[in-house]
Amino acid sequence: MELKVKGADERNLLVILGPTASGKTRLGVELARQLNGEIISADSRQVYRGMDIGSGKDLAEYGDVPYHLMDIVDPGYEFNVFQFQRRFLEADRAIRGHGKLPLLVGGTGLYLDSILNGYRLTPVPENPLLRKELAELPLEFLANRLREANPRLHNSTDLLDRQRLVRAIEIAEFKESTPPEPLPEFHPLILGIRWERSLLRERITLRLRQRLGEGLLEEVARLHDEGTSWEQLEFYGLEYRYVARHLQGELTRNDLFQKLNSAIHDFAKKQENWFRRMERHGAPIHWLDGADPLPEALKIVAIVSPALPLPTAS
Repeated sequence: MELKVKGADERNLLVILGPTASGKTRLGVELARQLNGEIISADSRQVYRGMDIGSGKDLAEYGDVPYHLMDIVDPGYEFNVFQFQRRFLEADRAIRGHGKLPLLVGGTGLYLDSILNGYRLTPVPENPLLRKELAELPLEFLANRLREANPRLHNSTDLLDRQRLVRAIEIAEFKESTPPEPLPEFHPLILGIRWERSLLRERITLRLRQRLGEGLLEEVARLHDEGTSWEQLEFYGLEYRYVARHLQGELTRNDLFQKLNSAIHDFAKKQENWFRRMERHGAPIHWLDGADPLPEALKIVAIVSPALPLPTAS
């Protein structure tokens, strides 16, 4: 489904995206301050309370800028794209309700797509009969069944855990009796942050060193002590996965850094591939130089969306 783009005066959502460590939060906060806006996070891990360092919340950067969809559920809660979309719509209505501009900021491609391409999602109830049928079947059989039901499976981690796998089959095989309500129509201006590859690699490595120095290991240990299992930590992103393995004695401190650093570089490439796919499917992304994106961002806003509330000259 291609993104529908209306005339300049009808733009009603500003989107800031980019790979990990590109500076999305800083640009989003600066634009929110100058455009009288509030930020809605599009990050699949920042929704969890207590996952601050590993998810890169950088809460100190926000200052007095309001933000939404961070620290809204506890670890262990299965947050998904349907719930993100519902929560986004609630935040969007609230922001517009007091006359401000919503800025969707993040790098989780599926979450961004669910808004920009208007996924029509519906809640899927539990199916006790199906769960009973699947209860004794081997994991490999369940994985094959899920692939058959959903050939475009995006989340391979669903294949690693029985509970998640059963739920994924439940969702994939669900037959809607009533189509979901259509979403509001969004006409976004999309800004992307881009770095030359070697510079982005340097930023990723530097940020990982900073996070380890700020207490990433201690954060993961605390989460485990408070009840988040090692198995659950596997699903909360690379930082939590590799640190959990280190804390269990599977990786030395040096192996932790080297393997995690390499994995984050690979993840950044996957994010960039996702953004290119978004462009191929009709999402016009205005790319900014990561070294100094704010002036160019404001210039693009002024040209493409003159109806947005640009700051007045002092």
